[in-house]
Amino acid sequence: MIVGSASEEVTATPDLELKLPARAENVAVVRHAFGGFAEVLDVDEQTLADIKLAVTEACTNVVIHAYEAGEPGSLEVDATIDDGRLTVVIRDRGRGIVPRPDSPGLGLGLPLIATLAESLELGTDDLDHTEVRMTFRLDEEEAA
Repeated sequence: MIVGSASEEVTATPDLELKLPARAENVAVVRHAFGGFAEVLDVDEQTLADIKLAVTEACTNVVIHAYEAGEPGSLEVDATIDDGRLTVVIRDRGRGIVPRPDSPGLGLGLPLIATLAESLELGTDDLDHTEVRMTFRLDEEEAA
């Protein structure tokens, strides 16, 4: 696991791009899109389950934590495949990843993502988006 700045720019054009309103129902839309995307990649069931769970956790964090209640905001998702790895970037324009005493969650989302992904980076990009970058191995033999 790597936790650090997400300021490195992905040079490859994303293979999947989504930009949706940051609403609870759109977390399911993203999860469903990754299910179809991963089926095309022909990854094993466990890897697919790990990817979908990590993506769901990151998107849920945006919906719950990024924006004040009732404040409109975006949920942006990019996925890029390169060299047998899937890199997923979840972005928002909210208040960032900061501790909140009024948080409705248990604080387990990021540690869970770190366990599921090969690497995890947190930070901001050049446009001041809050960014969570996750990488997953797609090659079963390498991951073993």
